[in-house]
Amino acid sequence: MRNFKLAIAALAITSATGASAEGWVLNGDQSVVGFGSIKSDDTGEAHTFSGLSGTVSKEGVAEVEIDLGTVETNIDIRNERMTEYVFQNAPTATLKAQVDMADFNGLAVGESTVTEIDGDLVLLGLETPVYMDVFVMRLDEENVMVTTNSMMFVSTEELGVNEGIDKLMELASLPDITRAAPVPFRLMFNSGATES
Repeated sequence: MRNFKLAIAALAITSATGASAEGWVLNGDQSVVGFGSIKSDDTGEAHTFSGLSGTVSKEGVAEVEIDLGTVETNIDIRNERMTEYVFQNAPTATLKAQVDMADFNGLAVGESTVTEIDGDLVLLGLETPVYMDVFVMRLDEENVMVTTNSMMFVSTEELGVNEGIDKLMELASLPDITRAAPVPFRLMFNSGATES
């Protein structure tokens, strides 16, 4: 669950750097959220979401959306099954948080910081608290990079997708799929006008 929390952190940090009084906007073309899975005890696979969007206002209101239809597992039929059975054709997952901009003001170009952020992830109608430890670096006056700082795992039970995972196992005739997934991410933010 804590995987998507990354978005929150990123948003918070970027807006806080002070390069823009109007807020910050996620650069979806340069950002990615990944997750891993292990099947049949010892076969690990890497997957990603590429459809990301988000903003953070100058008041620290952060919101990031993940387009669930952009899941990429490197197997077309599995992409379709993930969308239909795990995500139940839901269009997006949304991460929301309120962050304290004062914690990030003053980051100079080339400086970095590590911070913890709490938020809420809305997926399939369920709102789940999330926590993340993130690394933030100000690349230049208008760009901030946010990545995972330590290993992060999400629970399929907490996300409410266990039944979908069971269906994937059935369709692929698998003995098991792990119910905890590692989640790495890279979020790139640009300064830009946002509604406050």
